[in-house]
Amino acid sequence: MANFLFVHQNFPGQYRHLAPALARSKEHRVIGVRIGDDTSWQGISVRGYRVSPPGGGAGHPWLTDLQPKLIRAEAMARLALKLREENFVPDAIIAHPGWGETLLLPDVWPGVPIGLYCEFFYSSDGADVGFDPEFPPTSEPLANSGRLRLKNVNQLLAMEDATRGISPTQWQRSLYPARLQPTIDVVHDGIDTNLLAPKPQVTMRLNDRLLTRNDEIITFVNRNLEPYRGYHVFMRALPELLRRRPSARVLIVGGDGTSYGAAPPTGKTWRNIFLDEVRDRIDLSRVHFVGKLGYPDFVQLLQLSRVHVYLTYPFVLSWSLLEAMSIECAIVASRTSPVQEVITDGEHGLLADFFDTEGLVEKVCRLLDDPALRARLGGQARDRVRREYDLATRCLPRQLEWVNSLIRG
Repeated sequence: MANFLFVHQNFPGQYRHLAPALARSKEHRVIGVRIGDDTSWQGISVRGYRVSPPGGGAGHPWLTDLQPKLIRAEAMARLALKLREENFVPDAIIAHPGWGETLLLPDVWPGVPIGLYCEFFYSSDGADVGFDPEFPPTSEPLANSGRLRLKNVNQLLAMEDATRGISPTQWQRSLYPARLQPTIDVVHDGIDTNLLAPKPQVTMRLNDRLLTRNDEIITFVNRNLEPYRGYHVFMRALPELLRRRPSARVLIVGGDGTSYGAAPPTGKTWRNIFLDEVRDRIDLSRVHFVGKLGYPDFVQLLQLSRVHVYLTYPFVLSWSLLEAMSIECAIVASRTSPVQEVITDGEHGLLADFFDTEGLVEKVCRLLDDPALRARLGGQARDRVRREYDLATRCLPRQLEWVNSLIRG
């Protein structure tokens, strides 16, 4: 019997498949930890912890990112001490280090192997920072690089005590220091290709209209509508796109919060800022902001899509791109490093320069005009996801083997 402790501030997070797979075995005991109250999830006991606001005066401004991580590290360590008092000793700790929770766990359980989810290592060049000239770093170069270095301190400390890391893509691993990369295995979180499959007879109700595959639907998906995921570029492409496609409807998924990057000016949303920029030049009756969707509705939307647009800074690759590929969507995506790892231009989709709205429109229209090309690219995209990213046959077995390797040492 083996004990596993999963630590993620939003558990299950990236462990939504791995943790239940381990818990299904009667030979294992699995505990999850997150911020909030104690609960259970898919038969897993989930222990919650809470954080207190920092005391004292303001510290150095470059420490604003590090201090909350130290507060969480202490709160997590105190919960770990309670678990130890309850005679729980993990055989392996599997954690996302991004919010600081793992920093003190080696002091509570010395010698217990730790496997870390290596999602993103910050850098002043080659990734998201400075990529978009419209949104440059807000501080002078020294302060900007200082803040970024301190954002990485937590991960570097955590990795000093880690046994292995796991990263979902080769590009994300490549961001880590060269000396650490050999300790990081590349295994994607996995895509359920049985669930995420094309459905020719799919329908979806939009207000008083029933949408089918006969409708010319263009889809765009963000968790939150913001520049990091190209929302501003997509909106600026809409006037010409809608002019050239008088029958098209555009379905835009996403909330008004901020997932990544800077927040919009106080009292505003990125959604409205860029909508207002083009409002007078688009037919709003054909542009539908559907907000955040439940997962079944999200799948239906992708199954309806005639062309799906995905744009991102050089940043963490969204699950939604691979989900769209699995559904055989015909995709136009940004020619940025994380995307190029999964889409070869002309083979699994069409790529456009992130900032090139004219090129984006041209490639979307090219796909809309060519059913055979859509079918070929969509089919090859699904084939690639099934071959390289399928949850059941590839990713989950490799994740389980990775966990076993932690215990074996």
